[in-house]
Parts: sequence; structure tokens; C-alpha cells
Amino acid sequence: MDTDAVGARATVRHVRISPSKVKIVMNLIRGKPVSEAFAILRFVPKRASAIIYKVLKSAVANAENNFDMDGDRLYVAQAVVDQGSIWKRYHPRQRGQAFPILKRTSHITVVVKERKEGK
Repeated sequence: MDTDAVGARATVRHVRISPSKVKIVMNLIRGKPVSEAFAILRFVPKRASAIIYKVLKSAVANAENNFDMDGDRLYVAQAVVDQGSIWKRYHPRQRGQAFPILKRTSHITVVVKERKEGK
């Protein structure tokens, strides 16, 4: 199988955190080597970093076990977060009004690829 085009992927869907909050952390690890990405995620004080850490760990395991890639040469090729479904709730307010509360969810995808020797 051609691992240049594909890469190893891990996805988590319907995570109960806003995509805008996840994008802040995703921008920190995109394009970095996997070891550096793990170090960044470990020390970033955001709730999204723990979720992304698990997804990245799964992508690395998929690369090593399913695609026979070398774990030391992996890098984060793609780190994407998309908006998932929105849970709609309502908060009662004065005079019989109801204000909407939108509880946003995220779909997080991480793709890792193997660096070539000369790069």
C-alpha cells in the first residue's frame, strides 16, 4: 500500500467541546514531529489537549500496527476539526421567555505520515 498518499488516520466524533476551542490546540501541533506534538499537548493547559492527545496516540498506533511505519519518523500531516451536531437546549428566562443554549460538538481527525530520509 502506498503510504505517501494515505497516511495513518484516527478520528473521534461527537466530542462535547466547541470546535473553536479545539482549533486553538490543533494549530499548535500541525506539521510537527509526533514526539514534539506529544510534548506540546502534555503541557498545554486546555481541555482539548487531552482529547487530541488520545487521538494522536491512536493515529500513531494505527501507523505502526496497520501500515508498518517507523514511529520515530512520523509527523502530524493533517490535524482537522469539524463541527459536529449541535445539541439545542433552552434556558427559561423572565416573563415566560426561553433563551436557546447551543451545545456544540466536534469531529476531530488526525493523520500522521512518515518523513522521507532526505527531508
